[in-house]
Amino acid sequence: MDMMETIYEKARVDRQRVAFPEAEEEKILLAAREAQDEGLCQAVLVGDKAAIEAAAEQHGVDVSDMEIYDASDEEVLGRLCEEYAATNAMFSVKSLLRKCRDSLYTALILEAMGDVDVTFAGLAHTTGDVILAGQMMVGLQDGITSVSSIGIANIPGWEGAEGQMLAFGDSAVSVDPSEEDLAGIAIAACDTVRRLLSWEPRCALLSYSTTGSAESPFVDKVRNAVGIANARRPDLKIDGEFQLDAALRPDVAAKKVTRPSEVAGKANIIIWPDIDVGNIGVKLMQTFGGADAYGPILQGFRKIVCDCSRGAPVSELVGNIAISCVNAQGSSAVDGAPQAGGDA
Repeated sequence: MDMMETIYEKARVDRQRVAFPEAEEEKILLAAREAQDEGLCQAVLVGDKAAIEAAAEQHGVDVSDMEIYDASDEEVLGRLCEEYAATNAMFSVKSLLRKCRDSLYTALILEAMGDVDVTFAGLAHTTGDVILAGQMMVGLQDGITSVSSIGIANIPGWEGAEGQMLAFGDSAVSVDPSEEDLAGIAIAACDTVRRLLSWEPRCALLSYSTTGSAESPFVDKVRNAVGIANARRPDLKIDGEFQLDAALRPDVAAKKVTRPSEVAGKANIIIWPDIDVGNIGVKLMQTFGGADAYGPILQGFRKIVCDCSRGAPVSELVGNIAISCVNAQGSSAVDGAPQAGGDA
């Protein structure tokens, strides 16, 4: 059974409620329809009900058995904003109503209040839009300083700690992470991988140095990030700084890493020091290794927020919906009002 079949099976065990705030988009309607028909989720279409139904009719998608949250109903929306404002003094009802002119914010408030488990967007909103709104309305996990992402690669011919599979981050969101950011990326990656794939995470922070073989501010950043991550989450196996081969190959680790390590040579998660390395690294895996790369999977929010690619086919959107649902099943996010940030 391949990774996506495993994800689909997990999603069906405990169907999550997924809010789709871009429900007038043809691909979103088709993906939501397929995901619900396959038993992967319970779709909640969020927006102007009349406009959603008109779009569905235009695109030939039956939404008669789908839940539609009518964000054009002022009374319904007003109650939602009042409930959210009562739990988060940073926002007034007036400011929330203004934000909810964009259904993305309505969906995220529904999620923050526990009415849905996942918000799925990205076709009519940029990645920046989704991240900003998610930070504002849902908030970040405790100890996490920024949103990041991970991907999962299936690398033909590779025999690592998890066979052909390897998780990596961040290749898409965090451009130049600080020490604290890198620590947060590593922690969030461990939690994400455990939820999605049931692996025991062994996370390596990468550098051009292995345990002091070189000295520079670049190495210091990675080394310090390891210390921060270990202090925050001593329950996780996070180590470094390692070169790529020392992180993944037991024979190289045996030569280069002279101290005890539960990660060296057997990492199943690698953390790039910045997005330059991350972008180049994943494209090397794809170009020369023939890898299939799944993601990016956003992480760091207190609840699950998914940003999909505007160019993705419906089949990929359905896969991302399933990944988000499995992520939500095991999420340690706290229900109720987030410690979000924003203007009142």
